[in-house]
Amino acid sequence: MTETAPRPTLEAVAARAGVSRATVSRVVNGGDGVREPLVERVRKAVEELGYVPNQAARSLVTRRHDAIAVVVAEPETRVFADPFFALQLRGISKELTAHDNQLVLLLTEGRDDHARVGRYLAGGHVDGALVFSLHLDDPLPGLIQRAGVPTVFGGRPGWSGDRRGVVYVDSDNRGGARDAVRHLAGLGRTRIAHITGALDQTSAVDRLDGYRDVMVDADPDLIVEGDFTPSGGERAMRELLARCPDLDAVFAANDLTAAGALRVLRASGRQVPDDVAVVGFDDMLPVAEQTDPALTTVRQDIEEMGRLMARLLLRGVDRRAGEPVGGAPSSVVLPTTLVRRASA
Repeated sequence: MTETAPRPTLEAVAARAGVSRATVSRVVNGGDGVREPLVERVRKAVEELGYVPNQAARSLVTRRHDAIAVVVAEPETRVFADPFFALQLRGISKELTAHDNQLVLLLTEGRDDHARVGRYLAGGHVDGALVFSLHLDDPLPGLIQRAGVPTVFGGRPGWSGDRRGVVYVDSDNRGGARDAVRHLAGLGRTRIAHITGALDQTSAVDRLDGYRDVMVDADPDLIVEGDFTPSGGERAMRELLARCPDLDAVFAANDLTAAGALRVLRASGRQVPDDVAVVGFDDMLPVAEQTDPALTTVRQDIEEMGRLMARLLLRGVDRRAGEPVGGAPSSVVLPTTLVRRASA
């Protein structure tokens, strides 16, 4: 067996740099009060020796773990199958990496997982939490609040209770839905159906409200609940065709739902957009550009939402640590844009 060389110590760095151990500790841990020439000597010694700070010891000094929990309130089968989550996680990861923070991914399959996540966050393992895809009856907000860690939510909060100090990042779901339905109406479509997302999530509720803002007197049969998945879109589209065979347009709550609806329309012999125009929501390029025909949809910048969530959280973490970062972070709602392609 090959023996592993001992890890360089603070003392070794101090000896190489010709400074005290305390000076090395202040430089390594980002402390103030060290003259720049000494800082450069310490950094050079660190590089030459390949010194890696002990994170546990560093945390005792800085009270920071440089780790952020990302809590997705969905089972892993959903998270790894839906490009939405990949885009949001990519944005979060880019921002955390730029600030030398680790991403700790926590998924919730059921109630036991909620308790596990709550215990983990309360255990002092991370500096803060990014939480998204919450459902209205989800116990996570209460558990996270009791854990006492800085938190930013993805999506408008929909739970009851005290929301003071809650920070979230969302898109203009209601306004984007209005734009989608107005576009369909502007094409002369009069029997515009809506396949919703899961209505225990605020994004789906907001998009349904946007649809109703335009279709004030819509036939209730033109609205069917989906679940943001392709199979949900297929099921809902079959139900809509059975209920309302004269429908001439569909606004789907997301691109995956729209992709499922397009498959059913094609199988039923309906031409898109000649017989039925279809609009989705998200503009996830792996989906929207590969449907047949290419999907007209409402674009929200999913990756930027992730980056912004991480940026706001890190500001909150810095502020809690007493660093000069200005005022408390506040919630942000990003605009949406209608992207026209062949389906409508």
